[in-house]
Amino acid sequence: MLHGETIHSPLPQDIPWWMPDHAIFFGVLYGVLFVICSGVGYVILKSVMETCKGGCHSEGHH
Repeated sequence: MLHGETIHSPLPQDIPWWMPDHAIFFGVLYGVLFVICSGVGYVILKSVMETCKGGCHSEGHH
């Protein structure tokens, strides 16, 4: 990669990790995305578990 050249793909295998500015930026970006996705996944799974525990086994709630 030449000086001043921009990256064309944000995929991890295409990022020039030897450049400190790219490594810091994309390391923080992927870290934040991992935390957000983990939280959303946890909330969705917990919601499904609570729904099945309360609603799947008992047919009607009045």
